[in-house]
Amino acid sequence: MKYDVIVIGGGPSGLMAAIAAAIHGASVLLLDKGDRLGRKLAISGGGRCNVTNNKELDELIRNIPGNGRFLYSALANFSNKDIADFFEKLGIRLKEEDRGRMFPVSDKAKTVVEALIRKAKSLGVVMKVNAPVKRVLYENGAVAGVELASGERIDCRAAIAASGGKSVPHTGSTGDGYKWAEEAGHTITELFPTEVPLVSKDAFIQSKELQGLSLRNIEVTVWNPGGKRAVRHEGDLLFTHFGLSGPTALRCSQFVHQIKKKFGVPGVKITIDLFPGETAEELFDRALALAANEPKKAVKNVLKAMLPERMIPILLKKSGIGGETTFANIAKQPWHAMASLLKAFPAQISGTLSIEEAFVTGGGVHLKEVDPKTMQSNLMEGLFFCGEILDIHGYTGGYNITAAFTTGYTAGMSAAKLGAERGSLSGSS
Repeated sequence: MKYDVIVIGGGPSGLMAAIAAAIHGASVLLLDKGDRLGRKLAISGGGRCNVTNNKELDELIRNIPGNGRFLYSALANFSNKDIADFFEKLGIRLKEEDRGRMFPVSDKAKTVVEALIRKAKSLGVVMKVNAPVKRVLYENGAVAGVELASGERIDCRAAIAASGGKSVPHTGSTGDGYKWAEEAGHTITELFPTEVPLVSKDAFIQSKELQGLSLRNIEVTVWNPGGKRAVRHEGDLLFTHFGLSGPTALRCSQFVHQIKKKFGVPGVKITIDLFPGETAEELFDRALALAANEPKKAVKNVLKAMLPERMIPILLKKSGIGGETTFANIAKQPWHAMASLLKAFPAQISGTLSIEEAFVTGGGVHLKEVDPKTMQSNLMEGLFFCGEILDIHGYTGGYNITAAFTTGYTAGMSAAKLGAERGSLSGSS
């Protein structure tokens, strides 16, 4: 069999690449090593599939701190607004939730996956599952085809590597594409986990005192060893048996990795601001007023009106305040210390969970070796990249899937055009 374009990987970027290539007139074969397409897409957004984010372009890019600026050209081809329109035209009604996140009204990722597969089929895309690719074939400085693990060779004018990173490997993302890129002469930058929970050996974590406690609308700051703020994120946080999870922890994870690598330190300090909208002095006064209103009540019970109950013993101990202390016996200095802790509760982070346990892979194909306007390799004609295989990573909240869809669309469109320039191959033997 011969095709104009072969797409390797049936995730969000691969499905979009196949659709875009077919829309632009190419004969397309989509190969996936798993038993079904869209496995990672089906579990995204907590199983609801956050298809994109509705923020304006510059804000969207700011939420893709891992080389997001590389996406300007791709987003000019197929923006987050275009992604939303695309799904609406497929009959997937969308709704906007907090922070610009766009979900299907059905709240089911399955409807998104099925719509993409239907669209690809309607365009004549040939899709094969249980078809692992052994290698991409290169001849005379250009893509010639692919060889399957079965030994079968399939010729093509262009190949699109949409095989993902190394995160969530049970969905098929096991880093296969990095080898094909390296065989074409590409550099793979360091791979590391991003959007991943943080690990801490602090006593209050090891004792599991706070396990399962969720904090809402807090701020987490990551500090470098010199006491300079690396990043600050606001949102929700979850204490676990091994450390910290939840949106703010995930967003801080890449900065923890970067600081550990840059400074060669075993751990990174973070602080949690429990009340971002108030100053330490305001918190001092508010807590004191609560105690004054119930002067005979122990402060450990008074503070329940203001703080999560399980945090109170830890905060009092760190401040040097006895839990049974009453209003008449409150010392000013320890009370100030407690107010300061409410604004900067410290935790020492020793690292993160593994790349396999991360939501997103950091690192990938070096972007200086890829044309941002087409997603084509600068080193091998006819080789295109899209999605997580590239050295691009964003925060959770629809940013990574936006990067997948926009790079997929651009790669598919560009591969189809290249195929036409090189001379179309029919989809028959």
